Amino acid sequence: MALAQGMAGPLVKPAKPPQEILSNIEIEQKLNTNVPLDLPFKDENGRSVKLGDYFGKRPVILALVYYDCPMLCTEVLNGMVSAFSILKFDIGKEYDVVTVSFDPREKPDLARAKKTTYLRRYGRPGAEQGWHFLTGEQAAITALTQAAGFHYQWDDRTQQFAHATALMLLTPQGKIAQYYYGVEYSPKDLRLGLVEASAGRVGTKVDQLLLYCYHYDPRTGRYGAIVSRVLQIAGGITILFLGGFLIMMFKLEPKNSAKSARGGGR
Repeated sequence: MALAQGMAGPLVKPAKPPQEILSNIEIEQKLNTNVPLDLPFKDENGRSVKLGDYFGKRPVILALVYYDCPMLCTEVLNGMVSAFSILKFDIGKEYDVVTVSFDPREKPDLARAKKTTYLRRYGRPGAEQGWHFLTGEQAAITALTQAAGFHYQWDDRTQQFAHATALMLLTPQGKIAQYYYGVEYSPKDLRLGLVEASAGRVGTKVDQLLLYCYHYDPRTGRYGAIVSRVLQIAGGITILFLGGFLIMMFKLEPKNSAKSARGGGR
């Protein structure tokens, strides 16, 4: 029910209670779901683009934030650039990053300022071609956030968006592969996820071995060791070591016997 402010004042909807707002805030995992790549947005330079313009070649890390967020979104972006700076893979070479504002009031000039700030902090050449900051209209934002399972609410009391935080890792074809929760992201987890999302085209033999030993847990958004596989590898290494030791001893045994025989003959 609307509340009237004065006899001739506008009708204003009452603010939702905090518990109702929080009940609608969640990250709903939609693994193996394709995001709609035909959605229209504006890039940081004001050019009209489609989400699919950033897919097709490499895995994509998708971040849903809003640029004028006074708290949480800044922590998300800070956590991203910190992890990216440690990660040996380069933005624009082994993977791309697409950051999308879910506030339809935000425009390309604000996106451009954010891109300038975080590219400067990242500091690697060529990243400007691989890290994109987009804005868009409500229809496109709603379609993307729903496809990604990102549920948020506007809070009239604080004049801010209430939302959870997660990065989404997508395959080059636009399929959601993994979610990473929080505002701090493990470079190891991101690296292994990128190797998986790129179907092995990214990474080394060591990464492939780690993927065998570690398993992505959707509940936590992290990789954890699979004890059975670690024990298998440890057991194999032990057998190889013992086998090599026994072979060496067998080879040395005839020589030692011959020396003993010569010594006894004297």
